Amino acid sequence: MADNNEAITCPFDFSEVLDFDPALADLMRRGSPTRIRLSYGDADAWLVTGFEGVKQVTTDHRLSRAGIIGKDYPRMTPEPIVSPESINVMDPPHSSRVRHLASQAFTQPHVEAMRHRIVRLADLLLDEMEEQGPPTDLVRHLSDPLPQHTIMDLLGIERQEWPRIQESVHQLLAVGADSKEAAAEAKADLTAYFGKLVEQRRNSPGPDLISAMAAARDGQEQLDDRELAVMALMLALSGQDTATCEISNIVYLLLTRPELMEHLRRRPETLTGVLHEMLRHIPFRKGVGIPRVALEDVELDGVRIRAGEFVHVSYLTANRDPERFPDPDVIDPDRPSSPHMTFGWGGHRCIAMPLAMAELEVAIGRLIERFPGLRLAVPPEEVRWDTETIRRFPLELPVAW
Repeated sequence: MADNNEAITCPFDFSEVLDFDPALADLMRRGSPTRIRLSYGDADAWLVTGFEGVKQVTTDHRLSRAGIIGKDYPRMTPEPIVSPESINVMDPPHSSRVRHLASQAFTQPHVEAMRHRIVRLADLLLDEMEEQGPPTDLVRHLSDPLPQHTIMDLLGIERQEWPRIQESVHQLLAVGADSKEAAAEAKADLTAYFGKLVEQRRNSPGPDLISAMAAARDGQEQLDDRELAVMALMLALSGQDTATCEISNIVYLLLTRPELMEHLRRRPETLTGVLHEMLRHIPFRKGVGIPRVALEDVELDGVRIRAGEFVHVSYLTANRDPERFPDPDVIDPDRPSSPHMTFGWGGHRCIAMPLAMAELEVAIGRLIERFPGLRLAVPPEEVRWDTETIRRFPLELPVAW
């Protein structure tokens, strides 16, 4: 059983359109956990890339997210993105309790009840885009505002506060070494803001997600104020992260791969399945997220992980595992349904996934329906892509119709 590898330095800074990071592809080909060195943190980590291996790591209680708190763990951003109280760094049974309570706000019936608000927001934004006329920037008109407006609307945040929240979120997701102080300030500002909001909703509940999570009960159990504030912050972050990037990424793919657009126009009832296939395929972020730490020696794919060592997983490589997804680099709109890892796995799978999917279904569905002649207004090579954060998405998407 191997237990020692020289660490491979992995800046994971590849930002070419939606191409797969060759460094990750190389690590996949190694087939077993590999030691890597990231840009920040005082230790190396093991990286697990295969679908089954990632599944094992994300469900093995001997590998702890909570164990990284207080440590300078290996990561891609100068300032750790997560708060120590966040559900993202909790282990069962505590995380199970918080997830169970918070997820009551995201059941399918709850999300279906929210859908009309998402449709209304999307149609208003698309009305404005149509009025302005082509060419125009889809990111500014739809990808950015729809998820941001949706989550802030659902959290019950006053409209005048929206720009400030968006700016703080952007600072928190930056990767530059010079952004550490601003990111720390942004996190403190957002945590304090949501703390006050929780206090208000406890005293005066409304038809919003914070009030819904505050009202969630499991017997005598409920979320405390700090848990609620951190959960609201996490939703504000993820609400402006995954869906924002993915609307742009999906539209870019549809406009540069006309056979996919044609498939959706011909068979609109397949929208949800095709969206899942595109989500599986798109490298929606760079590198890796939050690691785990081994609480005891663990064997993974013939490699001994020592107690105290960090383990990262790559959902991106798991989504391209040929043993799970035949011809993984192909976007196959008829691929048989099989769960992917874009929203995570196990105890840390995104609880707001039903909401994110509703946003994507509405955004892409309404766009295709209302703009049958939609096309890129510039050659694909002129589209500018984000290179400053851990995310992958076009900064602008000039379109015409």
